[in-house]
Amino acid sequence: MAKLPPKDYIQAVDVPKSVTLGAIGIVRSPYTERHGTPRQSQLQAAPADYEPAIAHIELFPEVIPPEALKDLEGFEYLWLITWLHLNQHWNPTVMPPRGPRVRRGTLATRAPHRPNPIGLSATRLLNVQGLTLTVAGIDLLDQTPVLDIKPYVPYCDAFPQARSGYVGAVEQAGGHEPDVFGLQGHPLAPPRSSGTGDLPAPTGPASA
Repeated sequence: MAKLPPKDYIQAVDVPKSVTLGAIGIVRSPYTERHGTPRQSQLQAAPADYEPAIAHIELFPEVIPPEALKDLEGFEYLWLITWLHLNQHWNPTVMPPRGPRVRRGTLATRAPHRPNPIGLSATRLLNVQGLTLTVAGIDLLDQTPVLDIKPYVPYCDAFPQARSGYVGAVEQAGGHEPDVFGLQGHPLAPPRSSGTGDLPAPTGPASA
């Protein structure tokens, strides 16, 4: 059999300078404002009394048919890819909420203010009921548009020994936060006393 000539697929279409995305669903979260919204969906070390918030991901039936969720219940965690629609502007550097007061390059942080405000959240899947996913642990505001959902697969998504730059240095210095809400704690909990006066209020879901 004659060998077929190689195909040059990358020359078939022009490289796009812009893309158009459509939401496939929406987040139903207990958080309605930036203040008090967790900076990450998961904790490194959860306090004994910590209970992650329960949220729902409602997919649009005109976009996603139920069979698209087939086999999803077998996964314990999901990646939620979202559009952080409240963020209209961004800066090339930001001040992370932990560690030394040093401005970092935005693309070296998890800050929500980005050139394209795309959110990436790992959340625990509790249940799939029709086109509604129930999850535990959420760092997103209510009504955040969902762009895509992917299963979390440990063998290719988890690299426990990977270097994490200045974030790793902050962790080694004991700079990890006491809980997912930052130094101020849960917005509905009684105020904490540090013995040195009130702590500054957290800045919302900006993350390092």
